[in-house]
Amino acid sequence: MHILILSRKATIYSTRRLTEAAKARGHEVTIVDPLEMSLVVSRGRPSLYLRGAEVSGVDLVIPRIGASVTNYGLAVVRQFDMMGVAVLNHAVAIARSRDKLRAMQLLTRKDLDIPTTVCTKTSAHIDAALALVGGPPAIVKLHQGTQGIGVMLCETRQAVESTLEAFWTLGQDIILQEFVAESRGRDIRAIVVGRKVVAAMRRKAQKGEFRSNLHRGAEAEAIEEIDPRYAHAAVEACKVMGLEVAGVDMLETRAGPRILEINSSPGLEGIEKSTEVDVASAVVRHAERYVKRRAAGRRTHADHVERALDEERLFRRRRAPR
Repeated sequence: MHILILSRKATIYSTRRLTEAAKARGHEVTIVDPLEMSLVVSRGRPSLYLRGAEVSGVDLVIPRIGASVTNYGLAVVRQFDMMGVAVLNHAVAIARSRDKLRAMQLLTRKDLDIPTTVCTKTSAHIDAALALVGGPPAIVKLHQGTQGIGVMLCETRQAVESTLEAFWTLGQDIILQEFVAESRGRDIRAIVVGRKVVAAMRRKAQKGEFRSNLHRGAEAEAIEEIDPRYAHAAVEACKVMGLEVAGVDMLETRAGPRILEINSSPGLEGIEKSTEVDVASAVVRHAERYVKRRAAGRRTHADHVERALDEERLFRRRRAPR
């Protein structure tokens, strides 16, 4: 099988590990920066070019689309999909997970628990929004962001207002979210491949920091056997998004898991080193099964994405005023 990995750099740990795992299983691997590809849209024949040569003979695409290239990267993923190439993950699913508000909306429709989240566009509504999220303190987040970037803890109403107005002035969309104090700067990152949690770790923020991202200096410890409630929530979250592979971040509370975020391109370094699980090989094995299912005409998660979109359209029509 010829696997094409969309990644800005071949030296990135996750890209390198996926390449090693795929080659170890006998696959041909090509790593391509999505920004170096040109899209050609013509009647009946979508195509992609790389340095002047048409791209062909690809059996599977694994997108590793960073936040900095989301829009163009997703256009490349869509083009491969239009060309009939299997893609692990689908562009619609990636876009959903990148939009934090959209993701929260979809999760709550399936009755999955999340921190209370409010989106507003005017300072006149700040007091009401704060009351809804039980703050201050409260979390302010950009709609899109990774590795804790664009996530702030605001301790006072004044801090919330000044932060929101600063982002609104810059034309940024933001959300206000409940600060779940009982999590004490800890969360669980579960890696879902297919419909199974293949690895999980508990992350603890460093002193003075509320974000538990490893890039922010957090500590990680392996979870040998994840609580079934958390495994179920992680898998269901991925099904809602339509993601084949994802990292799901969940807060631990007395009431059970509360989903914080879903990452469609989860980093592998932290999870592999803390758990000693070969996540890259699990992804490649699933990719093999995915391509076979697709070739046989069997349903994949991508089909669930399209079905979910149809459900949403029907839902909106039913709610529309007559």
